[in-house]
Amino acid sequence: MPKGARALEPRRDELVDAAYREIAASGFEGLRTREVAGAVGVNVATLHYYFPTKEDLIKAVVGHAMSRFQSTLAHEGTAMERLRGHFRGLRRLAKDEPELFRVMAELMIRSTRDAKLSEIILKMHDYWTSTLRALLRGARDERAISTDVDPDGMSAVIVATLKGVYLLPERSGPPDALDKALRQLERTLGLR
Repeated sequence: MPKGARALEPRRDELVDAAYREIAASGFEGLRTREVAGAVGVNVATLHYYFPTKEDLIKAVVGHAMSRFQSTLAHEGTAMERLRGHFRGLRRLAKDEPELFRVMAELMIRSTRDAKLSEIILKMHDYWTSTLRALLRGARDERAISTDVDPDGMSAVIVATLKGVYLLPERSGPPDALDKALRQLERTLGLR
């Protein structure tokens, strides 16, 4: 669907938001299309008009979650400024949208048993890793971080660390655990 067409489909967005909230509240196993449709005030046939399969709905939820994380990535500024901005944005998301971390944890856990979801999560992982790798390479080229930093290795460390934070129980997870992990990464990289 063209980008502009999506804006013309508020019902679709409402269904994605309802599914997102359902996963955040009840987990992936608790996602029921009938409840999602009911939350929006439509019948299941209407939901299936927009999302022929449950997998299509889940794919849209992943896209929504990814867009929230992508909102933390600035397109302007030095690589160092963009990296700092990404970390600030992650902190903001953990504080303001804790459900995002619950949804991502649910999707990551489910992806170990679901080949289609695994492909989607792997694409997200690859995008995030390559974006961080480029930012780290740029910051190193700017001499803003040590030339000893390996962008490939450090991007893997950052992604693995933050994914681990998603999986923590909420009382010990974001935003506190995320903040601690980010502070250590910032110290390691010399971002502070």
